[in-house]
Parts: sequence; C-alpha cells; structure tokens
Amino acid sequence: MSGSISVRGIGKAYRQWSSEWLRMASWVGFPSKPRSETWVLRDVSFSIQPGESVGIVGKNGAGKSTLLKLITGTTQPSEGTIERSGTIAAILELGMGFNPDLTGRQNTFHSAGLMGHSQAKIEAAMADIEAFADIGEYFDKPVRVYSSGMQSRVAFAVATAFRPDILIVDEALSVGDAYFQAKCFERIARYKSEGMTFILVTHSVGDVVKHCDRAIYISRGRVVRDGSPREVTNLYLDELFGRADSRVQPEVEVEQVLVPTRHDVFHERPGYRKEEHRWGGGGAKIVDFMVSAGGERYPHTIRSGQNAAFVFTARFDEAFDSVVPGFLLKTVEGHFVYGTNSVAAAGVEGVLPVSVGDVYTFRFELPMHVNEGVYLVSLGLSSGESPHELQPLDRRYDSILVSVQAGRAFSGLVDLQAKFSIGEYTHG
Repeated sequence: MSGSISVRGIGKAYRQWSSEWLRMASWVGFPSKPRSETWVLRDVSFSIQPGESVGIVGKNGAGKSTLLKLITGTTQPSEGTIERSGTIAAILELGMGFNPDLTGRQNTFHSAGLMGHSQAKIEAAMADIEAFADIGEYFDKPVRVYSSGMQSRVAFAVATAFRPDILIVDEALSVGDAYFQAKCFERIARYKSEGMTFILVTHSVGDVVKHCDRAIYISRGRVVRDGSPREVTNLYLDELFGRADSRVQPEVEVEQVLVPTRHDVFHERPGYRKEEHRWGGGGAKIVDFMVSAGGERYPHTIRSGQNAAFVFTARFDEAFDSVVPGFLLKTVEGHFVYGTNSVAAAGVEGVLPVSVGDVYTFRFELPMHVNEGVYLVSLGLSSGESPHELQPLDRRYDSILVSVQAGRAFSGLVDLQAKFSIGEYTHG
C-alpha cells in the first residue's frame, strides 16, 4: 500500500579505512576490516502504516536525522532493510540543497525536478508555490539573501506543492513564524485527511502530541519506546530535564528540601544545564536550586499561566553589607523574556547583609504567562549599595532548562491576558 514504511534491524556505521583500496574492496564484498567504525544507529525496527502520523523525538546526536536519510534513501544502511511504498517528499535540511546563487523560482524548478516532476507540471504549480511561500519580490532574488525563515517557506512550499504519499519534516518549521507554521500544519492536516503518511522530527513535544498519532523515542542510536505521543514525550522529557520528583508538597515547604550545603549540587538536579556560563567576583556561591509548580518539584512541564517558584541556596564565604539576588528568564534562542532582582521585587527589604559562613535560600515566584516552549533560567548574586552599581559575586547564566506547556491559545511570546467585551451602540 502507498505510504507504508517497514524498517527492520537497520544500523548505520561510519567507517574509516587505512587505504582507499580497502574501502573500494568493501564495496564489492571483499572481506576487509576498517581502521575504526562509529555506529550512530543500531538494531532499529518499526513499521508505519499508510495514513499514520508519527513523531520522532530524541536529543541532538541521537540518530534521528540519520534515520530519516535512510528512510528517504539518500544514504544506505550498514545493516538491516528498509521497505517503502509510494512517493516521498522530505525536508531534511533547511533549504533542501538550494543553490544560493539561484533565485527562489530557479531553485523551485531545480528541486521539484529532482523530485521527479516534469517541467510542465512545475510551471502549472508555480503560481501556487509562490503564493504559499509568500516572500514577495524575494522569490526572484538569490537564495543567499534569504533569511532562514524565508528558506523554510520556499522549501515547504516546494515539497508540498504536490501531495506525496509520505511527507517527512525534520525541524524545518521551527524557524518559521507562527502564522506560517499554522498555514503549514493546515496543509498537512488536509493531506493527512486524504491518506498521506506524515513523519515529524521535532524537539517540540507539544507539536508531537498535537499532530501525531504515535511517537518513537530514539536515544543513543536505538529505539527506546514506540507508543502514544504523551507516553513517549514524557520519557523524552525525562532524559532532557531529568526525572521529576512527583511527590506533591505544599508550596510553603519548597525551601525545606534545599538543605544548607557547602558543596555545589547543581549537577545533581533535574533540569540543570552543564553548558551554563558562570562568572563573578567571588565571596559567595550559588550551590543548589529548586523549581516548583503546582506542588511538584522539578516538574517536566509548567503550564502556561501557572505559578512557578524558582528557589536557590547560596553560601557566603565573605561578609557583605548588601546582597541582591537576581533572576532572569530567556528563550533558548537568547531572547530576554523577564528579569528582576530582590530590590526590584521587594524594595529595600530585598537587600540583605550577610556574614562569613551564612547560608540563605532565596525564592522568586511568578506566573509563567509565556507561550509554549523551552526556556533558560539564570540566577545571580550581586552586592552594592545602589541598584545601578551592583558587583557580581556569582552568576549562573542559562543554567536551568524549563519546559512550558500551552495553556489558553494566544500568539506571541508573552500572554498579556487581554480582556474582550462587546458594547451595543444606542442612538441617544
């Protein structure tokens, strides 16, 4: 049946040979041993039926993109077999191999031709492709002047100009704006209703749950779980953020789990990001943290609009007349969402004098009125008499990852909670 995929025991190894002669000998079946080999996939098996929508999740380097290249036939497995039926359209890399010196229109002819469509068929669809991409006069300019979002628009428009039996999308929609993403998923939904098989590779667990019938979780080159989107994405979040402590605790007791310590235990906490940037003049150290929402410690996800507490413990090795703790929230793309400190949040009561050996716990609590996505949390300690002349003691930038799940629908990054009403006009 058109649109089906059967993957049986496939593996992919990248090999290095001591000579090109041995490499060529291996192509014709001559027994030869490579100098080294690295397996990126091993013993992967699953089937996808016609009309199914399947999400594939996993950390960077798990083998997802390699798997898609094997499915599309752009590379061959080192072991195992893949059977596929029907036409395949795939957006595996941004730009689909566009030539940067050709225009969007010229690249459309080239890419659609490589997909097997005739010149006449492409010309007949060109107006629709141009309209769907919606990049105006840039459609006739070289691709090298395009933004990543513009490349994504043209790539998707070309790949879906003719309904394929199987559509594969690998993170290509993540660079598009919300309007374009909605338009893409509308087209995908229409094609799915007509029987198209859809494979989505993304880091957005919300998109997997919303748009897929099932999900496959890959870790270290192997299939860990194949099941319902919610079950699989929860396992993925376990790996990404660490397994949450689901014991429900009253919010007032959150601080009690952060015991005074002279050791830095950040790396032991779920959600810690080892790529953090840490700096400061010293004299104090941030040694522990806790994220809490809905009475749950280190939750996998925080609902948009839900109150969340960000608590951290600091140890002081020097005395300071005034210490100011700080908090910062950013998107993973680096956009600042919100920042505050104890003075901004509490005024003069937010300034704390400390002595050598003191250990304090600081808490910032706020409603997470942000859209669905993954966010970076930074924590800091500073000292100084004036809010404008603070000296950093210990700052841990981008040290914590938190995932926010969509609540009520809205566009943009921050929910300003607009109110709507209707008034009836009466003639006076």
